[in-house]
Amino acid sequence: MEQLAAGLALGLGSGLAPGPLLALVVATTLRRGAGAGIQVAAAPLVTDLPIILLSVLALSNVPERVVAGLALAGAVVVAWLAVESLRAARTATLPTRDAADPPAGLAPLRRGALVNLLNPAPWLFWATVGGPFLVATWRDAPAEALTWVAGFYLALVGAKVALAVGLAPAHRAQSTRVYRALLLASGLALGAVSVLLAVEAISALGWV
Repeated sequence: MEQLAAGLALGLGSGLAPGPLLALVVATTLRRGAGAGIQVAAAPLVTDLPIILLSVLALSNVPERVVAGLALAGAVVVAWLAVESLRAARTATLPTRDAADPPAGLAPLRRGALVNLLNPAPWLFWATVGGPFLVATWRDAPAEALTWVAGFYLALVGAKVALAVGLAPAHRAQSTRVYRALLLASGLALGAVSVLLAVEAISALGWV
């Protein structure tokens, strides 16, 4: 349950973080409806597997202490994301219709996949946070590692799907308020996860 909760918290924070894919979800939803926005939101399920595999393969060939050191750096990154989410929760607004310009001639899912592959955020996340955590957890408990990944993508995609649904005309007036509330919740959750990651990394390094 601990790994599932960590995955959900990280996924929620990543799913709500402002960026190209979030902007594309909003823009596509406003132009073509919630169904198209949901397709864009599902893009990480299509594009992230090679990113994960490359990160894991690279990290599986380095000593455990190096992985633990990267995990500690990842804890700092997550703490920074937590602070950014808490700050944004006060004044954040959702991207506008024109915040992203989807590539012409592509179906929504393909547009989302293209934007996500060209976005450096997933690569950085898996190199500094997701990859080290996944490799370290897999060495001791493969089932817990898979649970963490499942929770992460459930929340990552689910957060964007919820925003797409919330942008329907009947709910649009409340979407900014809900977005800020979700940012607050994700900031608090990310803060807790950063502490968990730091404790595990420090323990793996033998500093305690």
